[in-house]
Amino acid sequence: MKRILLRSGKSPFDVIPVEEALHRDVIATNSGNLIFSDAAHKILTTPDAEVDSNGMRTDVSAAGRINEEYDAFVVPLANAFRPSFEAALQRLTRLIGKLKIPVVVLGVGAQTGVTYDPARLKPMEPSVRAFCAAVLEHSASIGVRGEFTEKYLNDMGFRDVEVIGCPSMFMYGDKLTIEKRAAALTPQSRVAVNGSHTAVRGGGLHKIITRAHAQYPHLRYIGQNLTDAKQLHWRDVDSPAGKITEMPTHPDHPMYREDKVRVYIDPVTWIDDLRDFDYSFGSRIHGNIAALLAGTPATVLAFDSRTLELCRYFEIPHRLLSEVPAELDPAELYEEADFSALSGNHRERFDRFTAFLDKNGLENTFTHGDGGEAFEKKLRSLSFPAGVRPWNDVDLASLTSRFGWLQQRIVELDNHNAQLKRDLAKSRVVAKAAAAKAALPTPSIYRRARRVVGGPLRRALKK
Repeated sequence: MKRILLRSGKSPFDVIPVEEALHRDVIATNSGNLIFSDAAHKILTTPDAEVDSNGMRTDVSAAGRINEEYDAFVVPLANAFRPSFEAALQRLTRLIGKLKIPVVVLGVGAQTGVTYDPARLKPMEPSVRAFCAAVLEHSASIGVRGEFTEKYLNDMGFRDVEVIGCPSMFMYGDKLTIEKRAAALTPQSRVAVNGSHTAVRGGGLHKIITRAHAQYPHLRYIGQNLTDAKQLHWRDVDSPAGKITEMPTHPDHPMYREDKVRVYIDPVTWIDDLRDFDYSFGSRIHGNIAALLAGTPATVLAFDSRTLELCRYFEIPHRLLSEVPAELDPAELYEEADFSALSGNHRERFDRFTAFLDKNGLENTFTHGDGGEAFEKKLRSLSFPAGVRPWNDVDLASLTSRFGWLQQRIVELDNHNAQLKRDLAKSRVVAKAAAAKAALPTPSIYRRARRVVGGPLRRALKK
């Protein structure tokens, strides 16, 4: 049995209460990460291979254990080539450098603007070079998200680069059917909208959301950030991002008060909920991929290279956010959206993706297994928490859940503090004994030598 270690926030089968999930940040600040890591987990699970999640925090000291216990380390990545991720990329490089097993990178991307100008990435180029060199010491090629990242690495001299998109799009294999269930959107249509903090505030998306909120009574905003989830569940606004009142996840926003906002901890509930919607749009690439996986039409309002290159590769309907008017009606996007190329060319992209896996020594469930049937059966046997919703109620159940978890944390912290006090007391006793011993007069070299050889010498003389 081949054992694969997967870099992911959690296993798809880990059922974690909302409070604990937020405390541990299992979404690694963005729940979109779990969509592509869950897809990778499913794809790589075959009768001859099992997959374990190692979490998102890179422990370089674990290299020895990884070498002993696993046969491959698979690293699904998103926009990893960006300045704010450089320190994490360097830690990942150090870990890979200590590994003796194959290392396969799935769908890494570089992040810049929609003009594809890599100037902002120049200062971190040494880190990117070191990472790619380390990976290629352990694999046949690097899988990247799209055209921009491919050229970015090619320009640095790396040739073993393959455009494979993102594994999230292959969660259900070589089939992806998107159909418009209605001829046009009406005020009664169920519409989902999504957007990053930057796009909402800096890109003007909040104006589009405000207008859509007035037009579509069943509009729902789906957030993805840890900040969004904490605002919904705890009403926590104690962060710079949490203070952006234009975000529908802020307690002062009308969509929050009307219970028209959600954040999902588990992709399975996220995708399932979107099956009941007529349309999805916004600047979040995985927010809209979740809709497409549910069979729901979606349009991306691309705001940077990470979204744009994936849209172009997968032929997802999209427009540049900078080019759409503030009075945009999502009905216009719905009408113009054409999904024929997305669905029609999906098989070709799937074959390219699986060929990349084959080249790097990895089997997939669709070619070498049951097509993910066992995976889905196990997933459906579990009961995952529903999407996180605004905390507008004061019923006993909601209070019990939150305060019960807080009480448990208080007990755990009290026990931890008590143990720290015991350890401190022991260390003080040891330190005191060491200090007392150090204060004793040190015998001279003559006395020490006499003590060592004196007895044997006297006995020898007596004989």
